Amino acid sequence: MNTGIVSMVYTQSEILQKEVYLFERIDSQNREIMKHLKAICFLRPTKENVDYLIQELRRPKYNFSNVISKSDVKSLAEADEQEVVAEVQEFYGDYIAVNPHLFSLNILGCCQGRNWDPVQLSRTTQGLTALLLSLKKCPMIRYQLSSEAAKRLAECVKQVITKEYELFEFRRTEVPPLLLILDRCDDAITPLLNQWTYQAMVHELLGINNNRIDLSRVPGISKDLREVVLSAENDEFYANIGSNIKNLMEDFQKKKPKEQQKLESIADMKAFVENYPQFKKMSGTVSKHVTVVGELSRLVSERNLLEVSENVKRLLQNPRVTEFDAARLVMLYALHYERHSSNSLPGLMMDLRNKGVSEKYRKLVSAVIEYGGKRVRGSDLFSPKDAVAITKQFLKGLKGVENVYTQHQPFLHETLDHLIKGKLKENLYPYLGPSTLRDRPQDIIVFIIGGATYEEALTVYNLNRTTPGVRIVLGGTTVHNTR
Repeated sequence: MNTGIVSMVYTQSEILQKEVYLFERIDSQNREIMKHLKAICFLRPTKENVDYLIQELRRPKYNFSNVISKSDVKSLAEADEQEVVAEVQEFYGDYIAVNPHLFSLNILGCCQGRNWDPVQLSRTTQGLTALLLSLKKCPMIRYQLSSEAAKRLAECVKQVITKEYELFEFRRTEVPPLLLILDRCDDAITPLLNQWTYQAMVHELLGINNNRIDLSRVPGISKDLREVVLSAENDEFYANIGSNIKNLMEDFQKKKPKEQQKLESIADMKAFVENYPQFKKMSGTVSKHVTVVGELSRLVSERNLLEVSENVKRLLQNPRVTEFDAARLVMLYALHYERHSSNSLPGLMMDLRNKGVSEKYRKLVSAVIEYGGKRVRGSDLFSPKDAVAITKQFLKGLKGVENVYTQHQPFLHETLDHLIKGKLKENLYPYLGPSTLRDRPQDIIVFIIGGATYEEALTVYNLNRTTPGVRIVLGGTTVHNTR
């Protein structure tokens, strides 16, 4: 039942090297009886999974990824009539490890309106406490005051730490770790923007699901590239977020000066890979990435995403701009200018209607204001210098295949910068309980209710790289693209 969690950190060949020859789900109905094999069951400790395990023990054909209740252990012991269980362990891996500094719980729609869905609050609490236990952290907790959901989650995590205090008795550090709980509604802009960094673009235009990309719809795709895996753990190129394909190829060319070949377009790169088997062998992952970038380039052109314009109205009238992207432009405009006395929102809404944008997408404009508008936000998302240039921020050019970083900085960057410098205001981000940190934090876990983005993950990656002595891990209920 934890297939996704395991597949994010272990390849099948690595599992085989550990002498694990069969990997099956416990809810599969067609499993063979193979009593000659020893089994490890790695399960989330839900009632459903405990019931499956009880059935398994009664007909044996065995770990939990979180804390299991004593009553459930008793039920399992009673079901183990044939005494096949050697031991039960609690292994705290109840989350998806996306990157070394990014985790997700793969939860979409965690709230009902502004309040938690009770089931998802419980699941999020379990995932967050499992992360703390696996990293051996007993943190002080701060939360976003403007969000009732953030306060509620902070209280639930604190309850678990108090109840399971023996599990959280780790060796004390000079400066205690800090858990900062934020709410996506404070920055609804970042998930709506086009990000021109590789990982974010892949997720925006193709979609990344547990590090897998479906390329089956790419015209003329070869059979072995219909689904590809992008994992920082096993892919040197993908791990180096700041690098790009062109640099890798040019490095290889320097070693073969007699056979220089200009690499100015994606087509040039494809030809280069096909013509040099030695390069393919040396860097086997590059062919995969060239294919992915080629498809990104096709989609960017098809959806006219490169056009940069300060005139939103003209963009809406462009027939190549899809109804989805047209609605997104108006959503971004609305979030910025909702309270401006001379805003053009009514006219833009009429333009959406005239363009034939469906009511489903038009309704999203008012929904995003209700979710992340000025009335809801605890902080000022837009500084004065942004006012003139807002439309320049959400469409930036992609030149060739260079990683072009946008001017936009997610609001998280400012929040973490203030936190690291000891300047994050306690009246906006209070501590849960009477204790406060006397020193600047060094070990920070940030969790965003409603989901994080790859752009925010890049912000954390860069802060980790440039701030000695500070280690930040980012997590969210999901990892967003615009959709």
